[in-house]
Amino acid sequence: MAAAAIVPRPPPSLPTRAFPSSSSSSRRYPLRLRSMPRPLVCAAASSSVWMPDPDLEPEPAHDDQPAPESRPRRIALFVEPSPFAYVSGYKNRFQNFIKYLREMGDEVIVVTTHEGVPQEFHGAKLIGSWSFPCPWYQKVPLSLALSPRIIGEVARFKPDIIHASSPGIMVFGALIIAKLLCVPLVMSYHTHVPIYIPRYTFSWLVKPMWLIIKFLHQAADLTLVPSVAIGRDLQAARVTAANKIRLWNKGVDSESFHPRFRNKEMRSRLTNGEPEKPLILYVGRLGVEKSLDFLKRVMDRLPGSRIAFIGDGPFRAELEQMFSGMPAVFTGTLQGEELSQAYASGDVFVMPSESETLGFVVLEAMSSGVPVVGARAGGIPDIIPEDQEGKTSFLYTPGDVDDCVSKIDRLLSCEELREAMGRAARKEMEKFDWRAATRKIRNEQYSAAIWFWRKKRAQLLRPVQWVVRRLLRPTMPGAGNTVAKQS
Repeated sequence: MAAAAIVPRPPPSLPTRAFPSSSSSSRRYPLRLRSMPRPLVCAAASSSVWMPDPDLEPEPAHDDQPAPESRPRRIALFVEPSPFAYVSGYKNRFQNFIKYLREMGDEVIVVTTHEGVPQEFHGAKLIGSWSFPCPWYQKVPLSLALSPRIIGEVARFKPDIIHASSPGIMVFGALIIAKLLCVPLVMSYHTHVPIYIPRYTFSWLVKPMWLIIKFLHQAADLTLVPSVAIGRDLQAARVTAANKIRLWNKGVDSESFHPRFRNKEMRSRLTNGEPEKPLILYVGRLGVEKSLDFLKRVMDRLPGSRIAFIGDGPFRAELEQMFSGMPAVFTGTLQGEELSQAYASGDVFVMPSESETLGFVVLEAMSSGVPVVGARAGGIPDIIPEDQEGKTSFLYTPGDVDDCVSKIDRLLSCEELREAMGRAARKEMEKFDWRAATRKIRNEQYSAAIWFWRKKRAQLLRPVQWVVRRLLRPTMPGAGNTVAKQS
């Protein structure tokens, strides 16, 4: 294959396999390409199917042959905001990712915003970088992470790969450091900022934001996305090559979020002393982008029910005023066992947001045995696919109050259906394991990023090598004698 012929020979420590060649003798190339993740591109004929790119997969991949365990690597993570201090959807993702990378033998350092950062986490060194509040969202700290101290720490660590969360400010620092150190760069896309911009600032900023995202991800060697829907959006915007967009499998802590945490005292608290009343839950950031005002119209149609908002955010004061005089409880942020109890003590979980890159709170509610009624938008259909809709949870047409209310009412009015769907949701969530998701990233996706990086480096060096060969050819020993003999 022409694409493979430019890849340099591997160091002995890398797993290899014979790669087909047009020559009679087979050459060996770095990384087991057959066991690499099949490049993900969106099929034109289907909005929900990811297809392989034949240019990078010369032989049919065998799904029953898992990728071999990669040798231990040195991984530098740049995560903004901090997954240790800022409550966000990716907090559990990164904390579990670090935990299992360490368990699998990798050395890890984490560069993040400075507030509330411990010195280490599961043996990974944490480096806090000076940060400042986001102008439009004061509770989100941002940092460039490009001070001499940070650059020196990362350089001394000698990473094999740099992985940065995107979009944000810190991702620029990660990009510059990766280029300075000549290290492969992976970016994982977690916040769909172009969707949020019109709600917080000015619509004309959407196009410049897409240009920034495109600049960042075209400079990266691989892009990870949390859901198929977000992958489609990035591909439609031509953010990067389709075969460099890969899925970061979802996961949930099914032990921390479990039906056994259902609690009478917590239910009484969430219903304001009326535990016998039907209880609807929302857990997450209270931001205008979550379409929480939609729930006011829903609750107007369900007068006998109670709703509890668990979380905090800039929209909280306006939301409390909106629900004034209604049976609504605002708990603020809950963590640990209190959060587990809150999830498990509800009857129905509702997710009106149309901009979720995945929706970890939906995974956690379902793991807690609580059926979900969520908007058919963003990454939520990845959690409740078409073949599971009506079995584990429901999806409704975004903005359609009648559709949403009818599905909530159906669950609230039939205890047998609600409990059966809750059991099915719990059983489905037990399939998603953070350890398996981490193993796929380190063994397959990181290997793919390194392969792309080596390929790019070889392409950049090819003109230089050609010039050097041309310059050295006349002076090669014996060249003159050969010419004389031929004459």
